[in-house]
Amino acid sequence: MRTPTPDQIRATVREAYGAIAVQEQPTGCCGGGASCCGSDASSSRLGYTDADLSAVPDGADLGLGCGNPQAIADLKPGERVLDLGSGAGFDVFLAARQVGATGHVIGVDMTPEMIERARANAAKIRVNHVEFRLGEIEQLPVDDGSIDVIMSNCVINLAPDKSGVFREAFRVLAPGGRLAISDVVAIADLPAAIARDSAAYTGCIAGAASVADLERMIAAAGFTDVRIAVSAQSRSLIEEWNPGTGAGQFVASALIEAVKPRPEPCCDSVLLSTCCPPDAKPACCGHAAQGHACNCQAGVSKR
Repeated sequence: MRTPTPDQIRATVREAYGAIAVQEQPTGCCGGGASCCGSDASSSRLGYTDADLSAVPDGADLGLGCGNPQAIADLKPGERVLDLGSGAGFDVFLAARQVGATGHVIGVDMTPEMIERARANAAKIRVNHVEFRLGEIEQLPVDDGSIDVIMSNCVINLAPDKSGVFREAFRVLAPGGRLAISDVVAIADLPAAIARDSAAYTGCIAGAASVADLERMIAAAGFTDVRIAVSAQSRSLIEEWNPGTGAGQFVASALIEAVKPRPEPCCDSVLLSTCCPPDAKPACCGHAAQGHACNCQAGVSKR
């Protein structure tokens, strides 16, 4: 069996999740066939409370997650949040409650049917500080430095270019911004039959990267304080996604955290000579506001 190309993978994932989006009662965890999905019981097992489930509009919780990124996001009023692979809007609506009317939450999904469903769900509850944008998480339709927190729930494993996802996440986060991600990770080498199976890919199995690879990709994108906590209790849930495959021996759910570091003051930078023009150096180093005005940051030259 020939290994699919990145474009073929995206097309397969888009088709699978588009089909889920138009179902009244979705029946598959991460596009798989387990009956646990599409039910309140599924999300309750992942750590969402009854209050969470009752706070979102009907049809927002499709049961497609593998954890609860809300538990590590530590969202605060006024923050700007981005959800990668936002589906029908479940985590977006929960985040909107946390950040309040002074905050803003953006959901990005590459499936037109999911975007349509999420927007319809938003209209049901007349929430004004959320929006849903069509796009790929490897090429985010989001401005540089405009986000405080990025969440994602069992989506990055579906992306062919995971390094690109983390580079884009770094680009759109403001300095000091953070990642709060739930996803599946590989804990052993997948058998070839599973690794090349399109159903296993859309089922959040075949696309899982190892913890070491994820740590490397996240650090290479520029993040610090990278932490990946694997859930040993997730095996039974994984097995339900792909019954009879033994998938729980090869992948597990994990919580992933990281921080985009804040730049050093320009006066501490060895690149000061390239940071500001000569006549602006005293102003940059004497007053913080003027330093920002001339874009005086460590490792960043004035453009």
